[in-house]
Amino acid sequence: MTGRSAAVLLPPSLRVWLGPVAALAAFVVALIGVLYAGHSEPGRVDRWIVSPTADSVRSPWRQVALATDFLGEPAGAAMLVAAVVTGCLLLRRPRAAVLVVVGAGLTVGTTTLLKSLVGRTIHGDDNLSYPSGHTAFATAVALVVALLAAGRLGLGRAAGLSLVLAAALVVGAAMGWAQVALGAHYPTDVLGGWCTALAVVPATAWLVDRTADRMTDRPPGQTAGQTNGQMAGETADRVVDPAADDRRRSSGAVSGE
Repeated sequence: MTGRSAAVLLPPSLRVWLGPVAALAAFVVALIGVLYAGHSEPGRVDRWIVSPTADSVRSPWRQVALATDFLGEPAGAAMLVAAVVTGCLLLRRPRAAVLVVVGAGLTVGTTTLLKSLVGRTIHGDDNLSYPSGHTAFATAVALVVALLAAGRLGLGRAAGLSLVLAAALVVGAAMGWAQVALGAHYPTDVLGGWCTALAVVPATAWLVDRTADRMTDRPPGQTAGQTNGQMAGETADRVVDPAADDRRRSSGAVSGE
């Protein structure tokens, strides 16, 4: 395995399975969004799980939920991203460092856009709820860390996929529980946020890999607008033909006589 392939975020063995997973997740996000567009009350599934319009936990679990929720707030999220980026750089995995910033950012941006499009609210018209940005963010970070771990450990297809999905499930469930327990989201909001991360992060990882591979494949000294053919031509022009050089020296000697 080369150094470059070792740093790949989404190896072919995982890409084969995470691609369909991402597509299915995107479908679920769209389906739930259509079903609950413009709603301001919990649906049947939400009511079956828990009453999401009031806090459902008391101390000490409420403190646990608040601490978990903090990791999705701006200050907590910034600290978490900074810690993961630092870890990636220390492990010499710059692609993973880029992915945690870009992937998490695109995931949160997608949830913000979807909230405006779907228009589902909780506790008033000003509180857009679908999908859960906190859950999406936490799941996105977990996916990046799991992809990094799978690459570092050299896991195969089954083990790598299991690790990635398990990390997403555990972290997403923890943050989702906190959001529902604190009355900030309906359970279906949490599912939508989880699926948003599953749809966005693998696609972003593929784009980061593709961009990095193109940059790595460019020969040293070649600019973005310079083709391989141009470089080869310039190199050929600089090559000295020994036979031609001898003929020139011989001609000069005869002329001197």
